[in-house]
Amino acid sequence: MRYKKEERFLRFLTAFGILSFFNLIRKPPSKDWLLIFLLKSYISSFVDTIVVRKGYIKYPANLLKSFDISVVFSYLLFPITCVYYNQITKESNLQSIILKGVLFSLPMALFEDWLEKNTKLIRYKKSWNWLYSFISIFCTFILVRGLYRFIHHSTINQNVKQ
Repeated sequence: MRYKKEERFLRFLTAFGILSFFNLIRKPPSKDWLLIFLLKSYISSFVDTIVVRKGYIKYPANLLKSFDISVVFSYLLFPITCVYYNQITKESNLQSIILKGVLFSLPMALFEDWLEKNTKLIRYKKSWNWLYSFISIFCTFILVRGLYRFIHHSTINQNVKQ
């Protein structure tokens, strides 16, 4: 394997992500956290697929070779982080939601930039850089939180009408 170091790191992140997933859905209301996890997985894989197909990002080292996107990031780590973000902002006002969104997104984008410079896990192409990653991460955090709140309030309103 050409990317032994990267593959070991991805295996570690996968194990860490699986353990984190089971820890995070134990906290009630677990169905809400699972909904957020699935929403984020869907949205991040959709965005990641577009970015990869347009040629802005490439993932040279990947555990699952049949995927062009980073499965570990899009389907595990990013959704888990989004659930934690939603747990922390559950009772927050708009200003706090935005600030916490920045505080979650910025370290992720900077870590991705570090990975791009120091590993073969990700490669930026064309004009892509950490700022575009930050913007896309931040926007998906806010989008998922908004969708979750919409679904949550719609469900409450339906239950009240019945």
